[in-house]
Amino acid sequence: MRPRRFLHPLGRRRPAMDSPEPGLLCRLRGRLARLAPWLRHGFSCPGAPGLKRRLLAAGLSCCTVLALYAANSLRDPPPVWGRGNDGGDEAVTVLMWWVPFGRNQPLDGCERRFGIRACNLTTDRGRQLEAQAVVFHHRNLMSSGLQNLPRVRPPEQRWVWMNSESPSHTRGLQDLGGIFNWTMSYKVDSDVFVPYGYLRPSQTPALHLPMPRKTKLVAWAISNWKEEQARVRYYHQLKDHLPIDIYGAHGLKLKDNSVVKTVSEYKFYLAFENSQHPDYITEKLWRNAFTSWAVPIVLGPARSNYELFIPPDSFIHIDDFASPRHLALYLKFLDKNKSRYQRYFAWRKRYDVQVLLFWVEHGCRVCDAVRAAGKQPKTIQNLANWFES
Repeated sequence: MRPRRFLHPLGRRRPAMDSPEPGLLCRLRGRLARLAPWLRHGFSCPGAPGLKRRLLAAGLSCCTVLALYAANSLRDPPPVWGRGNDGGDEAVTVLMWWVPFGRNQPLDGCERRFGIRACNLTTDRGRQLEAQAVVFHHRNLMSSGLQNLPRVRPPEQRWVWMNSESPSHTRGLQDLGGIFNWTMSYKVDSDVFVPYGYLRPSQTPALHLPMPRKTKLVAWAISNWKEEQARVRYYHQLKDHLPIDIYGAHGLKLKDNSVVKTVSEYKFYLAFENSQHPDYITEKLWRNAFTSWAVPIVLGPARSNYELFIPPDSFIHIDDFASPRHLALYLKFLDKNKSRYQRYFAWRKRYDVQVLLFWVEHGCRVCDAVRAAGKQPKTIQNLANWFES
């Protein structure tokens, strides 16, 4: 038995089962509408034309439909993100073997912030033998070496491999087979799923949105500029048809050294990922664009992958356009058409944006996973094969 994942209800679980009969799809329609209101118009009961086409357009297979139903059945009402542990107050201790990137911060507030009770997070290696789980940050592991892993390992202690980087920027995986029990990353099929951000249903849905005043068009903040990257190549083509303000090492200075303050003045933001992999959707979308109330223009995984996490009318994907010139024409059109532009914010009446709280949220989610998993054994035998797939 695998530990329960803290899976976004629109996540891509891949159960080994046959496709459900059409009658089951019809019975699931109401439940799916609660899970993802932006998908409710994409489903019809058996006999209605285009059911398969609509499922595919929503980025969902029949197996995924059943997975959504199963994930939603775990909790009622269905949240877009887990509410924390739902039973048992036995204290769980999680040791962060390295403080990721050396950034010390208070490791508390699991119950107040995430509803996860009796969770003790620590960086004190002297408590290793009492910890139910030990979290190892991959980048620190690579710089420190395997020889600095704990020498004694209690038989029921979970070792958790944590990584927030994409496969393009992750090395040394071939040497890590058979060491860790769980994975923790942005990938939805991780044992502990921790995306860079997520949506929560609003406690008080808004009837009207106070739209912030925007005086500028397109911004992009980038610190790691490499000409061979797809995002830089696309930028060079787009800028020939549209003015783009660049911030960071190769551009302008951020306002008060804040990306959010800077981007808040713009209608659009280039949420371009440094590499393209399934589920790899970072703070470039969640913090830089959504928190700034700028419409994200995304370059990353396919549109269908983004729609597993956010409504389809909340972003603009470069793949929707035949060329950068066509994208530029569309942005200029939206700039002159207020009502059409504001459609990209309609979803905000129902959902709030939550940006992942590094690194305390990682530890809290491990506490929840430990409590849910019980004592079932598991070892990741081929970490590289899983992460790079």
